Order: sequence, then C-alpha cells, then structure tokens
Amino acid sequence: MPLVNTKEMFRKAYEGGYAVGAFNVNNMEIIQGITEAAKELSAPVILQVSAGARKYANHTYLTKLVEAAVLETDLPIALHLDHGDSFELCKSCIDGGFTSVMIDGSHYDYEDNIALTKKVVDYAHERGVTVEGELGRLAGIEDAVNVSDADASYTDPAQVQDFVERTGVDSLAIAIGTSHGAYKFKPGQKPQLRFDILEEVSRRLPNFPIVLHGASSVVPEFVEIINQYGGQMPDAIGIPEEMLRQAATMAVCKINIDSDLRLAMTAAVRKHLAENPSHFDPRQYLKPAREAIKGMVSHKIVDVLGCNGKI
Repeated sequence: MPLVNTKEMFRKAYEGGYAVGAFNVNNMEIIQGITEAAKELSAPVILQVSAGARKYANHTYLTKLVEAAVLETDLPIALHLDHGDSFELCKSCIDGGFTSVMIDGSHYDYEDNIALTKKVVDYAHERGVTVEGELGRLAGIEDAVNVSDADASYTDPAQVQDFVERTGVDSLAIAIGTSHGAYKFKPGQKPQLRFDILEEVSRRLPNFPIVLHGASSVVPEFVEIINQYGGQMPDAIGIPEEMLRQAATMAVCKINIDSDLRLAMTAAVRKHLAENPSHFDPRQYLKPAREAIKGMVSHKIVDVLGCNGKI
C-alpha cells in the first residue's frame, strides 16, 4: 500500500465518531513504535514531521523510514508536515513525497493567512496532497512554535466558514484550550476545552474535519520517572484524556500527540541507563524506549482516539 493523504481517512473518522492520531516522528525507533502499535490494533495513522525534525533527521532519511513502515505494516499511513510556516517549506515537502501538509498562517492577520493558505492549497491539490490550515493561536512552546499566553487566542467561529471556502483547505486546526509542549497548566489550574466553540465551528462547517494541536496529556508516571533518575521537570498538568475522547466523538478527526511520546521515550532511556550503568550499546537502551513509545501509542489509539479496528 502506498502512502495516502488524509481525505478518506478523515471522512471515515467523521462518520465513525473517532479521531486519527497524528504522532510526531524524529527517528527510526519512534516510527517503529508508533506503527507497530497501529498494526497490532488495525488503526490508521498519521506520521508527522515538524520543521525541526526535518532539520534534525534530514528529509530523505525520514521519508524513507516512513516508506519502510508502510512496507512492513501495509497500513494506510499519511506523511504530514506539521506547522509549515511558509509556502517554500510546504512546496519542498510536497515535492519530496509528503502526502499532507499543514500551513500555519495563524501568526499573520486574517487576510494574509487566507492568501498564504490558498497558495499552498492550489499547489498541493494539483498534486493530490491534502492541506490543513489554522485559525486561532495555541499558547506554548514546541520546536519552532513559541506563543506566549498573551498572544494566544481562541478560534473565532464566525470566521471558519469564510476561511474554508476561500482557501479550499481539507481540514482546520482550531484553538479551544489545548497548548503546545509539556507545561500546559500549573498545579491548581483547571484544564478546560471550549466545547462550545467546537460545537459552533461544527455547526458552521458540517461534516468538516477539525484538528486539535497540543493534545498531549503529560502522563505523570513518566514525569516522575524522569525526575527520579536525575531530571528536573516541574509539575505539570496536561489535557485530560476524557476531554480529548469527547472531542474525538464530535467533529475532531485528527489529534496531534508529541510531548507524551517524548516523555515516554526519555523516561525509558533514563530508567534503563540508571539501572544498567555499564550499558553503552544504543540498542540496549533504545529497545525499551521503542517499547515505551509503542505502549503509549496503543493506549492513545484505544482509550483516547477510538480508532482501533478502523482499517
């Protein structure tokens, strides 16, 4: 099976009341852990690459690793650019084999966002590639994305229909209370997703796939392990998984997960090296890291996304 775009994937997700996981990848072990879990659970999956990951691992290495995962699993896998910030970056990924791209023009004013997004859509659609746009800005830090609380803003439902009609995007990322990175809420703060905004957006955009970014739950177990073995991560509260599951039963067809994968992998490596200080072979500590990724993804597929058995 070749790489697929997200069009049919999202149609099935919307009709089925579930979401597809979009997991950020940086190396072979992460790709293997994600796709092994998806294979065992018969789940569609999106492997997404940020600009930072592309610089770190190289475009060619990442695309070939994803192509290898397709050959090994025969899964419907979409290769997606996460937070593309320019036409040139999106074009490079499209020309280089990506089947889906996100153009994030949310840091521009509304009309400039529309113009940039439409330019990417026109180029992508001619080549069978789907496009995700964004309205609203999520707070937080992740790779090159850095938005302060003061600059964050919820999506305005009054803009969504006009934006989609004028740009032709295939899916839309909205801001309803999620945030990038591991430090989403301080202890004592109550995480809350604005389901009223999501409901109004879906009313104005019937049968249209919505995307949630910054949707890691910051699993306390992994934070504790990291701190136990020499880390200094402050207490943090992520997005409650029951809220994400509710969003997945509504209009949300794609949920992005990155920080939870990083935490799972780092916790496994720290624990292994602390318990086996003589080990120096990367295979010895990357194997449990890969298993931690697989376990995390399996949990998300079944208990959060609800996309198991949807192949």
